[in-house]
Amino acid sequence: MVFAATDIDDIVILTLFFVAARSTGRPRARQIVAGQYLGIGALALASAVIAAGLLAVPDPWTGLLGLLPIALGVHALSSSDDDEAPTVVTGTLGVAGVTIANGADNVAVYVPVFRALGVADSAVFLLTFVLLIALWCAAGAWLGGHRRVVRLVERAGHWLVPAIFVGIGVVILVSSGVLGRLVDLLG
Repeated sequence: MVFAATDIDDIVILTLFFVAARSTGRPRARQIVAGQYLGIGALALASAVIAAGLLAVPDPWTGLLGLLPIALGVHALSSSDDDEAPTVVTGTLGVAGVTIANGADNVAVYVPVFRALGVADSAVFLLTFVLLIALWCAAGAWLGGHRRVVRLVERAGHWLVPAIFVGIGVVILVSSGVLGRLVDLLG
């Protein structure tokens, strides 16, 4: 339940990555899967460290991670050809970066879970995540190969894919409260 609740938006992103992999060859499917594991793994590790009290992260500032998908979307929009879907991310680290940027809600949920679980239960929790990431990647690959999804991205991908990334970034910035914090500092 925790994984599904915090990673439902990753299905959209994974689907877009798999459509791009099929149409442009970048990122490759294995890079998408590796990036997803790397990104979720980094979020889980950061959450465990925070839960152990070894690091304090001011919650509103994690929203600045929303700038990454916005930058990727704007860059893809400005460099895309009207005839093809833009390549927003080209490799493992890009996929991991988008996963991490989109993961502020993950950390907010994982930290209390890790605080409540013991070491053995946390290990089971993480093992479950390993299995669910594979399921999520498979679902994204299946959706990314679905004719209707591919046709939609082929037809409107030159603006739709970057717009989705910009939208994800804006949602991260707004929902995290970072914009209000910046206004308070500047005002």
